[in-house]
Amino acid sequence: MTAGYDPHAFEPFAVTVDLAVFTVRAGALHVLLIRRGQEPYAGAWALPGGFVLPRESAETAARRELAEETGLAPGVVAALHLEQLRTYSDPDRDPRMRVVSVAFTALVPDMPEPAAGGGGDADRARWVPLAEAAAPAPALGLAAGCGLAFDHAVILADARERVGSKLEYTCLASAFCPPEFTLGELQAVYETVWDTALDRPNFRRKVLATPGFVEAVPGAARLTGGRGKPAALYRPGPATTLHPPLLRPSEGPTR
Repeated sequence: MTAGYDPHAFEPFAVTVDLAVFTVRAGALHVLLIRRGQEPYAGAWALPGGFVLPRESAETAARRELAEETGLAPGVVAALHLEQLRTYSDPDRDPRMRVVSVAFTALVPDMPEPAAGGGGDADRARWVPLAEAAAPAPALGLAAGCGLAFDHAVILADARERVGSKLEYTCLASAFCPPEFTLGELQAVYETVWDTALDRPNFRRKVLATPGFVEAVPGAARLTGGRGKPAALYRPGPATTLHPPLLRPSEGPTR
């Protein structure tokens, strides 16, 4: 089957993985970043990731690199729902050599602060507000106007758009919520990711009218501030897709 095939006839190149991991903290969308401890781009912030080893899959490499570079517990990393975003293959995206990257994205509830795990080429890891990560400022340790390392700004923008679209057609918004949540907390996820205000009664009506989106927790309620009665609690329902979809307002950001 391989007679006449010469693998040396093709120029070798490397395969890497990059991860855009999002969560909601203090009412703002955050992304997990690492600070590079090695060249190229030493001292710059980047998405977690690294090289795929010869005998591992891209997803296995993604989980291994995430654990090594952020110090997140193996159980936490293993439980993450990773979704393949796309492949980035511009010949000049990495100054070291030809590198093709398989990017993944993940949506997670609020998690503890990460710490560089002592492996890979990261010397620091932290959750960064998306507004900072998308337009890095001196607070990120970069000079004003500098971007993320490699083509990670492009990957991050693509991942943000994918997350916004997934919330329209799937039930993944509940991945940002605790196991039991109020409809107000669920609405806050949509408003944060979409960067737009939503009408509360209309949102509530659409959510409750969508089969399998959420299920009421019998007898459970939570005080949410103010003098009103406690808000009912819900948990994710059995559905994975939304019928009909919950579409973003067409006028764009309003907050």
